[in-house]
Amino acid sequence: MEREFIENQKYIQAKNRVKKIKGFYIHFAVYSVVNIFLSGIIISGLTSDNEYNFAEAISHFGVYSTWIFWGIGLFFHWLGVFGFQSLGLGKDWEEKKIKELMEREDKRREKF
Repeated sequence: MEREFIENQKYIQAKNRVKKIKGFYIHFAVYSVVNIFLSGIIISGLTSDNEYNFAEAISHFGVYSTWIFWGIGLFFHWLGVFGFQSLGLGKDWEEKKIKELMEREDKRREKF
């Protein structure tokens, strides 16, 4: 009975994790499609009145501002879903770093 409960809990946790990952990928897809569309509209608008040529329009900050600011939000969404583990800073990292520092201190003491 207890084992079945634990298995159900693991299944629910895994299902929630998959849901969060799927949500991030949907967010990333929407981010890409919408920003490509917006960039196209902005570039088209800048070049239509002959105020900017295509090269100047592409380098205009308005083309990239949504990419940048929404990208910051997307980064934090990624961080919330995948966490610091994907940056190499999970619980295992802390334990390894503590052991490494303790070993380094022991080696330093052995020299003296």
